[in-house]
Amino acid sequence: MTFDKAAAKQRIHRFDFAGLFTQELGWERHAATVPVSVAGREFTLQAVAHKRGFVAYHCPTVAGEKLPNSALRRRIQQEASKAAHEHIIIFTDPAQSLQSWQWMRREPGKPTVPRTSSWYRGQSGEPLLQKIEPLFISLDDEEAITLTDITGRVARAFDVERVTRKFYEEFRKQHADFLQFITGIPHQGDHEWYASVMLNRLMFLYFVQRKGFLDGDRDYLRNRLQKLKAAHGKDKFYNFYRYFLLRLFHEGLGAKKSARPSDLETLIGRIPYLNGGIFDIHKLEQPKAKGGYGADIQIPDKAFEAIFDYFDRYQWHLDERPLRSADEINPDVLGYIFEKYINQKQMGAYYTKEDITDYNGRNTIVPFLFDAVRARQPSAFTGDGCVWSLLRQDPDRYLYKAVCHGLSWDYQPGHIEQGEPLEKERPLPPDIAAGLDTARAGLRERRKLWNKPAPQEFGLPTETWREAIARRQRCAGVRAKLAAGEIRDINDLVTLNLDIVRFALDVLAGCDSPELLAAFWHTLAGRPARGNSPALPALSILDPTCGSGAFLFAALGILEPLYKACLDRMDALLCEALAEVPPEKRQLSPKGHPMLPHGRLAEFTEVLDRVAEHASERYFIFKTIILHNLYGVDLMEEAVEICKLRLFLKLAAQVEPDDDDPNLGIEPLPDIDFNIRAGNTLVGYATRAELEAAAAGDLLLGQEVKAVLEAAEDAASLYERFLECQVEGGESPGEFKRRL
Repeated sequence: MTFDKAAAKQRIHRFDFAGLFTQELGWERHAATVPVSVAGREFTLQAVAHKRGFVAYHCPTVAGEKLPNSALRRRIQQEASKAAHEHIIIFTDPAQSLQSWQWMRREPGKPTVPRTSSWYRGQSGEPLLQKIEPLFISLDDEEAITLTDITGRVARAFDVERVTRKFYEEFRKQHADFLQFITGIPHQGDHEWYASVMLNRLMFLYFVQRKGFLDGDRDYLRNRLQKLKAAHGKDKFYNFYRYFLLRLFHEGLGAKKSARPSDLETLIGRIPYLNGGIFDIHKLEQPKAKGGYGADIQIPDKAFEAIFDYFDRYQWHLDERPLRSADEINPDVLGYIFEKYINQKQMGAYYTKEDITDYNGRNTIVPFLFDAVRARQPSAFTGDGCVWSLLRQDPDRYLYKAVCHGLSWDYQPGHIEQGEPLEKERPLPPDIAAGLDTARAGLRERRKLWNKPAPQEFGLPTETWREAIARRQRCAGVRAKLAAGEIRDINDLVTLNLDIVRFALDVLAGCDSPELLAAFWHTLAGRPARGNSPALPALSILDPTCGSGAFLFAALGILEPLYKACLDRMDALLCEALAEVPPEKRQLSPKGHPMLPHGRLAEFTEVLDRVAEHASERYFIFKTIILHNLYGVDLMEEAVEICKLRLFLKLAAQVEPDDDDPNLGIEPLPDIDFNIRAGNTLVGYATRAELEAAAAGDLLLGQEVKAVLEAAEDAASLYERFLECQVEGGESPGEFKRRL
């Protein structure tokens, strides 16, 4: 007997939980009921099945009531624990359009944590099926299965981050084992650091090789190890680490093809030049005379065989899709490993979730961008036709859907979609609307129902009527301000919780002024010095405690559509201008973009031509953002290395290998050693003004500060050339890096 996914899916869709557990999962029938009273509401838990004392309950919501919120569900589970300590509860709505499967994770010494998986009508149910499949008990398992086994299966099925957690748990063991194989590094801290450096490099290559960038071989590392063992024999002097890997890192991936030794391609095959600094000679690999351990470091072949055996149990996907099975890995696992691997209490390091980083990012980056552009193009922000007119023309466009929910938006379980225009406001039920009139007597009595949960068509999850009405009233007030044209400052969009990114993209999409568009572009990407025009620095985003890059990745996600909108509008303005030129006088650049004599339009042609020189537009955008906009500092060397590694993988995910020559599919990665650095941002001076103020009144110190600032200006100029040559090509960035 095997798990029948098709039959199980049908039972999920029919809400046939008894049949699902007893017929498809191999559990026993159970018919007990458990009445529960929580917060003035009555619930009935209907047992549908059990296995070795682990009970599956169904908690249907009665007609007219709302699905219990998370707080209520937690209290219901506490009551259910009195009847069956180990259990899972399936909460459903009255319309049988929504299921919420909930299990409580219990760990010694830690608070219980609810783990939830939902299904909405219209969904395939595949993610839920993947979670419940481990609950299947075959006839072969039946005799030996215990309550502990069932609990473990449920934990593996419903615990969040199960893939990355599973990978991490074994990674920790593999890291410890790999560490023991490394010899020649007596210092414990350096010993552990080098193990992490090697494993980070190998994980990077596993992602890259699976995409075919390494000699077109998707099992490149293992095959090269086997080839070397066959060529040199067992227990010979030559080993994979020193004879192959170091040469692959330093002379292959870290060096241009023209600079490689003539015999190297025979050893490593057709390998792209990746640059980026990740494959440079690490400070621990430097000779002893330069502070490293050099030739003393040795790692036997069997260490890599064990690591490859571990890595080969997973599918490595160099993309951004959600994980679909328990053996898939994407680059996000690197951040998870770092988050779990470090000592949080000792280092004060804690991971920030995506919703927080995104909220903070968009509400700081976009206002900064608009304030800078407004200073350069003030005329675009005044008058009737200014950028703020977009808010007045279509107020509803910039209200988040959740804010408007229940006013006139059609509710469908699981998601909210726009229905009729907001002007056609959905009236409140009469017994609820009766509490709106504050002039009549008996207000408290008329508002008694306001403390009850609002139904789904009016309220957000967990909202009471009182909260839903307050949100409606606030929404009406914001809409009135927008419609009256009262919002004329970007910071007001933050205060009123409006969709600030959508507004920015709309401004760019409708921008008819080349000067205004250029101001946005120069603020985002900067501008090198041209003739008498000084260089303009790009927008700089600094995370002074970046860790593995949570906030920097949020910034990357916010900046990418802004860059894209600028490039799209440049192309549109060029096409519009070209249409006014007689056909016989039209000219195109070597990359196929319109060539026009006008200043800004000619500059746009240069920008688009530069984009066309890269593997893809998205690659250009990410590369420019990573080089020009993102900066991070952290106390931990390993944090910095993982942050850079994740950024490199983000770039590598944007390109595809060439079937005939892998070197054509990927261009060198940017060197961001000056962007993401290890250091202590809690010492020294934060600004030039602070430094000059500290030297005020001290002649000798003032002379020293002056010399420092002059040297800093020289370094800044050189750094701009270092960045420019990496984006535009031409001169070697290596020479600039050595001089810096």
